[in-house]
Amino acid sequence: MFNFSVDKRIIYGIVAIMIIKNVYQYATVEGAILGLVLSIPGVLIAITFHEFAHAIVAYKLGDDTPKKDGRLSLNPLDHLDPIGSLLLLFAGFGWGKPVQVTPRNYSRKISMEKGQALVSLAGPLMNFLLAIIFTIITCVVVNATQTKLFVFDSGIAMIASNQTTELAIKMLLYAVITNIGLGIFNLIPLPPLDGSKILMPLLPYKAKQFFIRNETIFYIAFVALWLTGLAGIIISPVIQWMSNGIMSIGLSMFGL
Repeated sequence: MFNFSVDKRIIYGIVAIMIIKNVYQYATVEGAILGLVLSIPGVLIAITFHEFAHAIVAYKLGDDTPKKDGRLSLNPLDHLDPIGSLLLLFAGFGWGKPVQVTPRNYSRKISMEKGQALVSLAGPLMNFLLAIIFTIITCVVVNATQTKLFVFDSGIAMIASNQTTELAIKMLLYAVITNIGLGIFNLIPLPPLDGSKILMPLLPYKAKQFFIRNETIFYIAFVALWLTGLAGIIISPVIQWMSNGIMSIGLSMFGL
């Protein structure tokens, strides 16, 4: 989820500059455009299932707002935010169209705060689940095609028997990395990301009040981290480490 409370024209202008910069890099690096194309399916799946997870959990907790808004759907068009999707493609992190919820509709079996935490947690958890599923699929394809896959600290390399196999495995690897990236990005504990709502019920009373009173400051801090690219610099190593780790485990389980 990602909502802006500042002038969207300013944000979109800065985002446009970021995208143009990355487009130039893609145009000048050999194979980058092909990689961009191969990453599109992973982006569509990651965003769609992330937002669907928010919607279905809110609905199961008793809030019918997502249903009324047509968000209980796996149609990507119902969930994509143009800017967030482009950034996920070009920058490796982004967002979908926020799912609107009405916490007061949640079942009284849990507090509204805990309900919000569960709804927020559902998105990143869905992405991590998808990363595991795509890792398994990748290992099955690697095994069936007798492809050699090597995991290094700097990334993953392969020796495939033909180009079609190589492209298929690359597309699966992009899906793994994209889902991990979207999941980790949304776990940053700063508003307006999911992590801030997940963190709230875990804070002591005084810390919670401090967080609420200074939410605007935390929001500005996040926007600054995001616009300066520091957010990407911070989470990129985590994404790489987690992607390598999950793939290494998958390959080991399949004896590859």
